[in-house]
Amino acid sequence: MNSPNGSVSPHAPHGNTVAKVRAGLARRRAAETRFRFYGLASLVVGLAFLAIMFSSIIGKAYSAFQQTYIGLDVQFDERLLAPEGKRDAETLAAADYGGLLKQSLELLFPDVKDRQQKRALNKLVSSGAGNDLRRLLLAKPDLMGKTVRVWLPADDDVDMFAKGQIDRHDSEGDRRLKDYQLAWLDKLQAEGRVEKRFNSLFFKAGDSREPELAGIRGAVAGSFLTLMVTLVLSLPIGFAAAVYLEEFAPRSRWTDIIEVNINNLAAVPSIVFGLLGLAVFINFFGLPRSSPLVGGLVLTLMTLPVIIIAGRSALKAVPPSIREAALGVGASHMQTVFHHVFPLAIPGMLTGAIIGMARALGESAPLLMIGMVAFIVDIPRSVMAPATVLPVQIYLWADSPERGFVERTSAAILVLLAFLIVMNGLAVYLRKRYEKRW
Repeated sequence: MNSPNGSVSPHAPHGNTVAKVRAGLARRRAAETRFRFYGLASLVVGLAFLAIMFSSIIGKAYSAFQQTYIGLDVQFDERLLAPEGKRDAETLAAADYGGLLKQSLELLFPDVKDRQQKRALNKLVSSGAGNDLRRLLLAKPDLMGKTVRVWLPADDDVDMFAKGQIDRHDSEGDRRLKDYQLAWLDKLQAEGRVEKRFNSLFFKAGDSREPELAGIRGAVAGSFLTLMVTLVLSLPIGFAAAVYLEEFAPRSRWTDIIEVNINNLAAVPSIVFGLLGLAVFINFFGLPRSSPLVGGLVLTLMTLPVIIIAGRSALKAVPPSIREAALGVGASHMQTVFHHVFPLAIPGMLTGAIIGMARALGESAPLLMIGMVAFIVDIPRSVMAPATVLPVQIYLWADSPERGFVERTSAAILVLLAFLIVMNGLAVYLRKRYEKRW
C-alpha cells in the first residue's frame, strides 16, 4: 500500500493480518455462542418432554392408588349358605355369596322390581365381592347368622364415577352408568355407604379381568423370580468371562473374534434373544413356556455382553503398578489377579451388573416371544410356575379397553420406574462409595 507521499507503508501487511485474526476470533466466538445455545436449548427441550411425560403418567396414575368401596349390611343367612346345617370349610367355600349381595342390595332398594334394573343394581358392586365375603366367613365362622356392615369394592364404572372420570352431566347414552344408577349412588353416598380408601388390592392381588380387582403382585413376583435366575446365572458367568478375556486369554485371532462378537451381541435387538430362547429352551429342551426359568435364561443371554464389557473395563482401570507390585513380591499370576486386581475391580463390575439387571427388568420383547404374555391370575411360587413380569403386565393393561385399566397402567409404570431408579441409584452409590481414584 502506498503512503500519501508515494512511499510504501511498512505496517500495511501487519494491519491486514490483525484484521483477519480479529474477524476470525469474532466468528469463532459467535460459533461457540451458537453451540452453547443449541446445547442449552436441547437440554431444555429434553427436560420439557421429560416433565410432560412424567406429569402425564402421574396425572393418570395417582387415582389408581385409591379404590371406591360400598358398605353393605350383609346378613350371613345360614339357610342360604348352609341349607343342610353343615358348617365345614368345604360347604362354606361353595356357598352362594352372590345371593347374599343381591339380598343386601334389595333390602336397601326395595322399590327396584324390574329385572334389568336389578341387574344394574347388582353391578354397582364388583363381581369379585362374593369372594371377599367367602374369605371373611371362612376367617370368622362365628359371623354365621349375624348381620354386619362389610365394605366391598365397587364396580370399575362406579369407581371411575366417584373419581370424576365419568361426568354425570353427559347424556345417558354417552356414559356407562344409567340415570337410575346415579340416583342409587346418590342415596348410598347420602347414607355414608360410599368411601374411597387406599387401594391395597393393587399391591396384594394378581391380574384380573375386572379393573377394580387387578393388581401387580403376580407381575412383581414374576419379575423377582426372573431376575433372580438372571442374577444367579449372569453374574458368575459374566465375571468369569471378563477375568479370563482380560487377564488370561492369549492375544490371538480367536480371542479377537470372540471380543468382536461380544461387542456385537451387546447391540443385538432384544427380541432376537427371545426368538433364540423360543427355539432352544422351549422347542429343543422342552422347558415350560411363560416360566421365570426360561425368562431368566433369555435375559441372561441378553445381559451377559453388557456385564462382560463392563467387567473388562473395570479390570483395565486397575493400574499396572498393582500387578507389578504383586508379581514383584513373588505372587503368581493367578494370585495377582484374584487377590489384588479382582477385588479392586469389583465395584466397577458390580455397577455394570446392576445396570444390566435394570435393563433386564424393563425388557418385554424377548419375554413376549416365550409366552410370558399369558393371562396369569395366580401368584407364581417357583421358577417353573407360569408367570408374567411387570413390563408385560403394563403391555397387557395398556391394550385393555376398560377405562379403569388406564390408571392402573400408569400406576404400574410408576412402580416400574421406581424400581429402575432404585437400581440405578444403587449402581451410582456403589461406584461413588467404593470407587478408588488412582
